[in-house]
Amino acid sequence: MFAEIQIQDKDRMGTAGKVIKCKAAVLWEQKQPFSIEEIEVAPPKTKEVHIKILATGICRTDDHVIKGTMVSKFPVIVGHEATGIVESIGEGVTTVKPGDKVIPLFLPQCRECNACRNPDGNLCIRSDITGRGVLADGTTRFTCKGKPVHHFMNTSTFTEYTVVDESSVAKIDDAAPPEKVCLIGCGFSTGYGAAVKTGKVKPGSTCVVFGLGGVGLSVIMGCKSAGASRIIGIDLNKDKFEKAMAVGATECISPKDSTKPISEVLSEMTGNNVGYTFEVIGHLETMIDALASCHMNYGTSVVVGVPPSAKMLTYDPMLLFTGRTWKGCVFGGLKSRDDVPKLVTEFLAKKFDLDQLITHVLPFKKISEGFELLNSGQSIRTVLTF
Repeated sequence: MFAEIQIQDKDRMGTAGKVIKCKAAVLWEQKQPFSIEEIEVAPPKTKEVHIKILATGICRTDDHVIKGTMVSKFPVIVGHEATGIVESIGEGVTTVKPGDKVIPLFLPQCRECNACRNPDGNLCIRSDITGRGVLADGTTRFTCKGKPVHHFMNTSTFTEYTVVDESSVAKIDDAAPPEKVCLIGCGFSTGYGAAVKTGKVKPGSTCVVFGLGGVGLSVIMGCKSAGASRIIGIDLNKDKFEKAMAVGATECISPKDSTKPISEVLSEMTGNNVGYTFEVIGHLETMIDALASCHMNYGTSVVVGVPPSAKMLTYDPMLLFTGRTWKGCVFGGLKSRDDVPKLVTEFLAKKFDLDQLITHVLPFKKISEGFELLNSGQSIRTVLTF
């Protein structure tokens, strides 16, 4: 660790305040492959932080940009789940310093807006979920072949160096392994927080998780941590059942195994006692299935998967009239700058095991292979290292 920081110190002596040329995976347009390019990264402006990326995870949300199911401007550098080291800081930055190990945050925490100041809020006004593709001052720090390249969700981590606003970075323990805790920047926190913070799962309850990818497995880990006595995993791919059981599911089923609606199957399995359901896929029909599957009077259903853009949902309002609670969450309802360092500390204390979520570790140049693993269902989380 000391040697790593020494190297970073040496790097900073030559690069702080200067334009840095480095490698990045650029998406020039929708439905096109990544192009590894040399880009120029401008130094940080006021209240901005320049980060050298050490490791970054491949998340389904990044793939949504490629496929066009998530709004973005092009060209763009995606990636939003990472660990890095602060290379330099702009004027006025007070919460991190050069050499700090950090996690960039796709969900900022300005600590000033209504959402940040409310104890139950976390969707900071500075969040870029509409695809603006620029930093707070309205401009980009990336250039490639003379053209400006857009940022993605305040982070852009598929690059050796990135620049983020100070509100989008959390200082973490120097002892944290980058290739593991990068998952706390998105996938793990989103699922774990959905159970413990948004769903507020109670001890002894019955939970059902629709979708057993990396985020779904993290929901299971959260339900287990909260003391749920029964955790049922649901997925069409039975190859995922073994991993789900390993992280805490008590049983797993596939909707294909019955002609009955999944809500009826679950009611029969549990004696009509499902307290919490989590939709971690992002399919409209599954969201309604999950809502119908929790108890009609006191059940809570949480939407965790990113819904497709420009799609409307039609459902029977009687599902809510009888007493169900339907909730959504971004980043598991967690306050990013406050909660990410705490989760890293809990990981180092072995409160949960991120190793079970990481199936592949590849060098950054093999990013396309990493996305192939994601789309073929062979990986839970692939981490790219620099």
